[in-house]
Amino acid sequence: MLKGNKGEWSEIYTLFKLLGDGKLYAADGELNKKDDIFYDILKVIRNEQIGTLHFVFDGDEHVVNVENDAGEIKVSVSSELFKTQADLLYGKIVNTKGTAAFEVIETSEFMQEILCSKLKAPSADKSDITIKVHDFNTGLNPTLGFSIKSRLGKPATLLNAGVNTNFIFEICGNITDDKMNEINNLFVETNKNGTVKHDISVAARMKYITDNGLSLKFSKMNGPTFQNNLVLIDSDLPAIVGYTMLEYYQNGTNNLKEAIAAVADKNPLNYDLSQGHKYYQYKFKKLLTESALGMLPGKVWTGRADANGGYIIVREDGEVLCYHLYNRNDFEDYLLGNTRFDRGGAGRHEYAVVTKSEDKYYIALNLQIRFLK
Repeated sequence: MLKGNKGEWSEIYTLFKLLGDGKLYAADGELNKKDDIFYDILKVIRNEQIGTLHFVFDGDEHVVNVENDAGEIKVSVSSELFKTQADLLYGKIVNTKGTAAFEVIETSEFMQEILCSKLKAPSADKSDITIKVHDFNTGLNPTLGFSIKSRLGKPATLLNAGVNTNFIFEICGNITDDKMNEINNLFVETNKNGTVKHDISVAARMKYITDNGLSLKFSKMNGPTFQNNLVLIDSDLPAIVGYTMLEYYQNGTNNLKEAIAAVADKNPLNYDLSQGHKYYQYKFKKLLTESALGMLPGKVWTGRADANGGYIIVREDGEVLCYHLYNRNDFEDYLLGNTRFDRGGAGRHEYAVVTKSEDKYYIALNLQIRFLK
């Protein structure tokens, strides 16, 4: 019997919902449905243990044929049954408490009938579902990969933390070996109930730096691959991301839109803002978009999107909407307005420790970006 968390079950829910509706609707920058912009679904393609399956939508007959690569029909299912199964699964997802993996017996049995054996795409893939659609903009029938993000479970990450997402800052001011040791001796950060939240008290270390009149200047990134990926997007992007992170670490501003606005006011890169150009917002949006569509911090990125169709969002009410790359402005606005800074454990990801090199002192801070919902 299959088990999964709410996000994993949401991928199957998306499959059922789309095959039941036969259409994929677009969203605006606030995740509102655009009733006049949609794509007719011709088929959905899934890689399963028995091979590639094609869920071919016959709109006239309201039937979905499950075919193999040779075009042989293995199963035929009415679109109404997919709607029924989508409604059933949605109810199970929203009524299940907590974040642990759970079973949905009825859905698992139906998945066996339609030859599906797994819940989600491999974690290395940015594309979670592959759909052949009829595109009214071009008159073509492209096959597109979409990344799926569900708002039914805990907020998903857009950019995952790791040692290679550490940004290194030089500590400027009256810093000494004694102060370095004092900072590094601030160990435990606890929750309100007294349990250990982090093995290293990042907040206390940042407060010490501020209280002692020290400042942080962006130096470089720990991971050369990630740094080069960002430079490929924009040569200033490593510094822009670094200074925006400082708004989170020093001032507690985790909302990305607010943090970027604060950095733009300070203008650490000395851009000419006299004509109202939004350099910081524009460049950071590019990071969010490319992270959403295919760029990974630890993998050399060529600029080619893996999720070449865009993003599919499962809304809280069960509506399944997309940001197609034709609607890139709406997509970028959604990402900027619905993401926040986060961080992994300091001990695990090797950051928030002051080090000394050639009479200069440095501290690394970790980048992770998560959706608000």
